[in-house]
Amino acid sequence: MGVDITAVIVDWAELENIPVPERRCALIEAADPDDYDGALEDGWAWLPPAPDCFPSWCARYEFGGTLGSFKPHFWAGEHWEAVRGHAPEELRTALDTFLAGLFWVPPGSDDDLQDEDGAEPWYGATWAYCTPSDIPALAHAWSAVGPQLEALRAPFDAHAAKPGKCVGRFEEFTMLLRGWAEVVEEARRRGWGLVGLPI
Repeated sequence: MGVDITAVIVDWAELENIPVPERRCALIEAADPDDYDGALEDGWAWLPPAPDCFPSWCARYEFGGTLGSFKPHFWAGEHWEAVRGHAPEELRTALDTFLAGLFWVPPGSDDDLQDEDGAEPWYGATWAYCTPSDIPALAHAWSAVGPQLEALRAPFDAHAAKPGKCVGRFEEFTMLLRGWAEVVEEARRRGWGLVGLPI
């Protein structure tokens, strides 16, 4: 059984009104309400204003072709590891910044999420966690990445392509990146944060 990811953007003021121990459960319920039985499309499953069963302070995004699995995001990170040393420096720096804010752990970085008391914070079990103040840097990084993506095609094909495997084609890799860019841009536009939930 694999792990899943559900990306949501969140009105941080509303989130901070929820008691800390209840935040993760509140986000999961907001992203996957018990009383919603409709089909979820690729892209934005909803944006406020949304059906009544969805809160106005949260919006959910569905990544195309992933079926909600975290596996494609993991493999996108692995493929980036294989490609990054062959990417133009400016593009490499910008994409490092963008991906490190979302799901990729840069080589040699400290990904320890413990707080000062040694306990895992409430968001430690999430796949991504970006406050509203984190989002503009990601959006800025993407503004440098987006127009240059095609420059990664040849290095990807030479060093990371695995047709038939998860995110094994350049088009699949860039589709996933563009999905994250859409999530980041909408969060930036609203002044919201972003959370990747393991559901």
